[in-house]
Amino acid sequence: MAANDIAFASASNLARMIRSKEVSALEVMRTTLAQAEGAQATLNCFITICAEEALKDAAAADQAVSEGRALGPLHGVPLHVKDLVNTKDVRTTFASYIFEHNVPKEDAVAVARLKRAGAILVGKTTTPEFGHMPYTEAPLFGRTRNAWAQDRTSGGSSGGAAVALAAGVCAIGVGTDAGGSTRIPAACNGVVGFKQSSGVVPHDMAPEAFANVSSINPMARSVMDTALMLEVMAGPHPSDPYSLRMPSTGFVAGAMPEGSLKGLRIAWRPLMGNTVVDSQVLDLCERAALALGELGAGVEPMDDDIGAAEPVEPVWFAYNSAIWSARFSDALATCRDRLSPTLIRQMELGKDITGQAVGRALLARTQLYRKVEGWFERFDVILTPTLARTALPIEERLFEPIEIEGRQVDTVRKAWYPYTHPFNLTGHPALTLPCGVHSDGLPVAIQLVGRRGEDARLIKVAALYEQARPWAGRWPGIGT
Repeated sequence: MAANDIAFASASNLARMIRSKEVSALEVMRTTLAQAEGAQATLNCFITICAEEALKDAAAADQAVSEGRALGPLHGVPLHVKDLVNTKDVRTTFASYIFEHNVPKEDAVAVARLKRAGAILVGKTTTPEFGHMPYTEAPLFGRTRNAWAQDRTSGGSSGGAAVALAAGVCAIGVGTDAGGSTRIPAACNGVVGFKQSSGVVPHDMAPEAFANVSSINPMARSVMDTALMLEVMAGPHPSDPYSLRMPSTGFVAGAMPEGSLKGLRIAWRPLMGNTVVDSQVLDLCERAALALGELGAGVEPMDDDIGAAEPVEPVWFAYNSAIWSARFSDALATCRDRLSPTLIRQMELGKDITGQAVGRALLARTQLYRKVEGWFERFDVILTPTLARTALPIEERLFEPIEIEGRQVDTVRKAWYPYTHPFNLTGHPALTLPCGVHSDGLPVAIQLVGRRGEDARLIKVAALYEQARPWAGRWPGIGT
């Protein structure tokens, strides 16, 4: 097979071809590693590539096929994992010099499940230090560039994963999301990212389990591959109290692009506490809403009921800054000169947040959850832009105002991705997928949000939209 055909094949097709011996797992892995080498040279999307181990695992996968052994749904499929997620015997740095030589003795639960399904680890993708911001750069490895334009940010914090997928390095990757960290880079690079309902995938690495806002997520180039990953990763585990009694099947069935959306009620919501959206982004997302209507859904505009009087970002920041301080204050005292300046500044901005302020943030989080639940009394799915504009310039800074169509607006969290972090606080599932290309040549994405536990329904909506507005074939060239 041609290298490009392998590089951009879906995970489901790769697994089928490996099982039927149309292609060997070893050939797939060699192609993937060559693709990774090219992407790394220009885009810097990996911290660690474990080529020797991956080739050995691929050879073992071929041996299993030859011997007629039972094979998992991802048998022989290359996989990369964000470097915030533990991988057994493979360096996991959290993009920090503090953990530069850290080698976990066990896989995270989600990674172990993917491996049991036959996926083969290729390497660890880049992330900002401890995943603290929506850009992907750190003193340990430098900066990761957007797969479509090297002068634009990859997004973050799962920037390396999104860039690698867009550049044809693996069909599937593991990201994380505590405020949009899977959805932001997926939108920037034209791939699919799914922050599932809290607990669907157990998060055994969450530092605080009971008020946790982060998740370990599937990322892929198609809705079906996202669903295939989720079906493997999902299921209860004692490490995560929210994983008990959450749905763990039905995702692949939901990704079958069959039927219509007749009877589904969709809210088109262009604003989420922000006031400015790029006009082309708005137009492309409105066209997506119309397309869903053509598939049978009833689509209605929804006014913004999150505004200046009750902004979400300060609630998110109060909680997260408290967690950052609790986790890293000792490191700040001893390793300040080795930490990311942006992480240091965020900790300093949060140092005066009191216990009372954190308590108020948690109370506000409950009110936000109830507000969002109220939306689902009228609607089944909420449709928003994922970002208010395409990928920001790569020199953009975290604490400064950004520009949208030449107009200076608010800071990055308030003005670029106000659509993502509310659902980390509420735990509702939120999926991003491409909906078109801006005149600047960069992808634009929509976000679909559903009721907690209705992840399969959300996947069904995304699959039918993807079939009606296919994206396959629109991939950037490495180094362009």
